[in-house]
Amino acid sequence: MTPDQPAAPRSRPARPGTGRPAPRSGGSARSGAASRSGGAARSGGAPRARDAVRAKGRPASPARPRGTAGASRPPRRPAGGNVLDRLRGLQQRVRRAWDRPLTAYYLLLGGSLLILVLGLVMVYSASQIKALQSGLSPSYFFRKQLFAAALGGALMLLAMRMPIKLHRAFAYPLLAVSVFLMCLVQVPGMGIAVNGNRNWISFGGPFLLQPSEFGKLALVLWGADLLARKQDKRLLAQWKHLLVPLVPAAALLLGLIMLGGDMGTAIILTAILFGLLWLAGAPTRLFVGVLALAGVIGMLLIKASANRMSRLACIGATEPGDHDQCWQAVHGIYALANGGWFGSGLGASMEKWGELPEPHTDFIFAITGEELGLAGTLSVLVLFAALGYAGIRVAGRTEDPFVRYAAGGVTTWITAQAVVNIGAVLGLLPIAGVPLPLFSYGGSALLPTMFAVGLLIAFARAEPAARAALAMRQPALRKKLARVRRKTMRRPVKRRPSGER
Repeated sequence: MTPDQPAAPRSRPARPGTGRPAPRSGGSARSGAASRSGGAARSGGAPRARDAVRAKGRPASPARPRGTAGASRPPRRPAGGNVLDRLRGLQQRVRRAWDRPLTAYYLLLGGSLLILVLGLVMVYSASQIKALQSGLSPSYFFRKQLFAAALGGALMLLAMRMPIKLHRAFAYPLLAVSVFLMCLVQVPGMGIAVNGNRNWISFGGPFLLQPSEFGKLALVLWGADLLARKQDKRLLAQWKHLLVPLVPAAALLLGLIMLGGDMGTAIILTAILFGLLWLAGAPTRLFVGVLALAGVIGMLLIKASANRMSRLACIGATEPGDHDQCWQAVHGIYALANGGWFGSGLGASMEKWGELPEPHTDFIFAITGEELGLAGTLSVLVLFAALGYAGIRVAGRTEDPFVRYAAGGVTTWITAQAVVNIGAVLGLLPIAGVPLPLFSYGGSALLPTMFAVGLLIAFARAEPAARAALAMRQPALRKKLARVRRKTMRRPVKRRPSGER
C-alpha cells in the first residue's frame, strides 16, 4: 500500500460461486438504504437485516433535483391570509388586555387625570381675555381652578382610601348639609344670583359655593345606601318601597333647585334618579310612568319661562335671530367651524375675544374645538367614553349592591352632564347652563365630581381580582425600588494597579 492511497476498510470476502466482489467503501454510502443507516455507511458493508426488513414496505422516493433540501417546504399562504391572521392576533391581544382585572382602575385614574389636565390648559387659554376685560390678571381664573383641582385631588385620594362602610355612613350627613345649604340660598343676603339663577352662596370676596352640585353627590350616596338596604331585606319587589322615600327626597332637592331657576342642574339630578331606579330593577310600566310625569312637569316649567322657550327655539340655529336670542348657540358653532381638523393653535381663538359668552365655563368645549380642532374634541369624547365604560364595568362586575348603585349613579351623573353640555355646544340640545365635568371652570362643580371619581376608583380597586393583582405587583415594585437604591448608594471604588496589594 502506497502512502498516497487510503486504507480500505475491512469487508467480508465474497462467497464462493457467486462471483460477486466485496463492495467498496463508497458504494453503500451512495445507496438509499445505506444512507438511512449510519452504521452501514460508515462500515462500507451491506445494510443490516432490520434495515432491509423496514425498507421492504416503503415506496421508492422520487428523485429530487440537486440543491433542494431534504425536508419538503410548507405551502405558501396567500398574502391576505397573513393579514387576517395578524388582525386576529391583534384582536385577541387587545381583548386579553381589555379583560384584565385592573383595566377599569387604569381607565378611571388615567382618563380623569387627562381630562383634568387638558381642562386646566383650556381654562387658562379661554379665560385670559375674560379676565382682562374684568380688570383682572390674565391667569386669575386659572389660578382659582388650579387651587380647586389641588383640593379636589386631596378629596379624590380621600375617597379612594375610605372604606365602603364609611362611604355609606357619610351619605346621611352629606344629604342633610346639602339640603341645609340649598335652603340658605333662598335667604336674603346670603344667596346671590349669577346669570339669572339664584343658586349660589357668597362667603365674602371671590369665594362662591353652589350647594346644588354637592346635592348630586348626596343623592348618589344616600340613594345607593337606601336601595342596598332594601335589597338586603328583599323589599324592592314592592313598588312602594322602591319609590318611597327615594322619589320624595329627590323631589325635595329638585324643588329647592328650581326655586333658584337652575333647570340644567335639575335635569342632571333627574337623570341620577332615573339611573338609580333603572339599576334597582324598576318595572317598565312604573319607569315609563315616572318618566312621563317628569317630562310633563319639565314642559310646563319650560313654557312658564320666556328665556327657556328661546333656548329651546335655538336648537339647530345658524343665525343669531331676532334680538340676538341665539347669539351664544350660533357662535359656538362658529368656533367649532373655525377649528377645522387640527385647530388654530392654543391661545389663537377668535371667539373668546368677546364674541362667545362664557368661553371658560359652559362653552369651553367650543373653544377647545376652535384651538385644537376636531382631533382635540374627539380626544375629549374618547376620554369621557372611557370613563363611562369603566363605570359601567365596575357596576356590572360587583356583587355588592351599594357599590353597584353608587357606581351606576356616578356614571349616570358624569355621562349625562357631559352629553347635555356637549349637545348644547353642538346645537343638538338646548343650552342648559351646566359645566363639562372635570373640564370647565368652577370649583363648586369640580370638588364633588373629583370625589365621585375617587369613589369609582375605590370600587375598582376593591374587586377581588384587582385586589389580588395589586397585591402581586407590590412586592415586584418594592424589589425594583430596592435595586435602584442599591445602585444609587454604591460608592465608586478606585481600581488599584495590579502590582499593588
